[in-house]
Amino acid sequence: MWRYRYRPDRKAEYKPEDKKLEIRLTALTALGVIALLAPGLVVWNKYVTVPENALKIEVVAYQWGWNYRLPGDDGILGTTNISLINDENPYGLNPEDPNSKDDIIVMDADLHLELNQPVKVELRSYDVLHNFYVPQFRAKMDTLPGIVTFYWFTPTRTGDFEVLCAEYCGTGHYAMRGKVLVDEKTDYTNWLAKQITHEKMLAQNKENKKLLIAEIKN
Repeated sequence: MWRYRYRPDRKAEYKPEDKKLEIRLTALTALGVIALLAPGLVVWNKYVTVPENALKIEVVAYQWGWNYRLPGDDGILGTTNISLINDENPYGLNPEDPNSKDDIIVMDADLHLELNQPVKVELRSYDVLHNFYVPQFRAKMDTLPGIVTFYWFTPTRTGDFEVLCAEYCGTGHYAMRGKVLVDEKTDYTNWLAKQITHEKMLAQNKENKKLLIAEIKN
């Protein structure tokens, strides 16, 4: 203000353009944006770069609950298709995919994880938009019909952690809860051994269907 104060001997100067000023402002703005974005991009890269030893699991959301799927002995999740979903195959797993036969099916709101084992969580939805949120994990992700989303984390302490749906999904939204239980290796292995595989679930569902039909006929 002092430099450009009013003085009787100074004439006004009209400058429609000032290339030097424009270059300086553009350069300073670019440097400022880079300085603001760079730390965030580094953190985001860590957030989306899944460790090679991460266990891949699937979270399936529906109105109003959670189901889960874990890989079997082959360590690979079988492929799915929404058109294959029915009463006998509620996850829509591809029966032609050999990797799907030993997939561990958890039709329960509680999921067990092993302590210090990185986990890649793949999420999908049967119906509407949901959001898988465990506050203590400091991360959450939307589940979208027809799209698989993901994020990863490493559970670093044992305990029971509540699962919430962080996206309004209808009248039962408030009750869409579950638990993630982080176990020591022995406890996790014991829990995993009690779960059913996709192949066994299909066989049980078919047998139950036969019994139901026979009961109706009688």
